[in-house]
Amino acid sequence: MLSLQGIHHVAIICSDYARSKHFYTEILGLTVIAEVYRAERDSYKLDLAVNGLYQIELFSFPNPPARTSRPEAAGLRHLAFKVADIHQTHTLLRNAGVICEEIRQDEFTQKSFFFIADPDDLPIEFYEI
Repeated sequence: MLSLQGIHHVAIICSDYARSKHFYTEILGLTVIAEVYRAERDSYKLDLAVNGLYQIELFSFPNPPARTSRPEAAGLRHLAFKVADIHQTHTLLRNAGVICEEIRQDEFTQKSFFFIADPDDLPIEFYEI
């Protein structure tokens, strides 16, 4: 049996690096750990921290194919962040101009959650802990 220690990171490929970098750092508040431009690939790689932990790699590539997103396509479904105050998170994102779904309640855990989309329509969930 494998002895996995946790998830190391999630990699996201974006279509507009500047727009996505702004979204993840200025809107979501993730911290930049490292940013590298790889000339041979005409590609950026941005390492981001969530609450001090390295967890997301944001990549840019020239002309990436569109992501199949909805409805319920096979593959990675969404990225979820845990938050302490779902209503405050919802309000802050809406005040920043982000379109937010209404807050819902998980029928199994009774916890509140809602979804937004990143600049490339990747579904992002906020889940109250």
